[in-house]
Amino acid sequence: MLRSPHTKYDRLFVYYFDRLDLPPVDDPDLIGTWVEDDNAILFFHQAREELVQSICAATGATIIYQAELGYRDWEAGTDIGPFATKHLAIRPVWEEGTTAGDGRREIVLDPSVIFGSGFHATTRLCLETLETMLRESGQRIDRVVDLGTGTGLLAIAAARLGAGQVLAVDNNPMACAVARRNVELNDCRDKVTVVQADLHQGLPDLRDQDLVIANLYRGLLLALFAEPKFWTAGNYLISGFTPGMEGELLAALPTDTVRLLHRGGREMWRIWLLRNRNA
Repeated sequence: MLRSPHTKYDRLFVYYFDRLDLPPVDDPDLIGTWVEDDNAILFFHQAREELVQSICAATGATIIYQAELGYRDWEAGTDIGPFATKHLAIRPVWEEGTTAGDGRREIVLDPSVIFGSGFHATTRLCLETLETMLRESGQRIDRVVDLGTGTGLLAIAAARLGAGQVLAVDNNPMACAVARRNVELNDCRDKVTVVQADLHQGLPDLRDQDLVIANLYRGLLLALFAEPKFWTAGNYLISGFTPGMEGELLAALPTDTVRLLHRGGREMWRIWLLRNRNA
């Protein structure tokens, strides 16, 4: 996340450690600590060789990889800036002023180095489908669960579009910290709750939930599809897969429980809207 004196992301200095149990790092150049498998990955605004070596000396850790890259490269060649959808106006926290207009509701976002800045096709597909469901369908969508929330953008968008209670779930502690910060930036703490949880270890209670957002990867979607507790909500917004994965995922759907209302796509990505037959 951005902390004083930093107001924007420019260069990223990334250090991969061969272990997870690192001491807390209090450094003004620290962006955050990502956890992946058995590795802790530290992101900094500046090179921090001496600090990293002191961590290794104190813990016995080893650096297995390090890199320097531009923030634009991290974002797959995209410049992160303001953009608008039909009902929302999203701007990064470093952009001054408001981008809202024509009745759009504004979201201010610190994207950090977390997935979900709004520029990836799956995130944009989810935003547009959320708008249709919450603002145009006439269906009451009040309770929403966002599985794999990342930056928290989709959860905040649901709240901005009228949902009264949103649960945002992610397994990564850095993603949860960024999402909580974005919830605070948008004054949504009364509507959006961020929790850290491993979906492989268990699901939150989805009964009585009006909508579940699952913009995830193929393997996790397949695992969730096989779990009867996953199919207890009213509606499902599923994304994070390409056309080549669609057949396998379609075959895994419990068609006696849910029906497919919509299949859409953008670039190389797909999105589904499903409804519980018993809702």
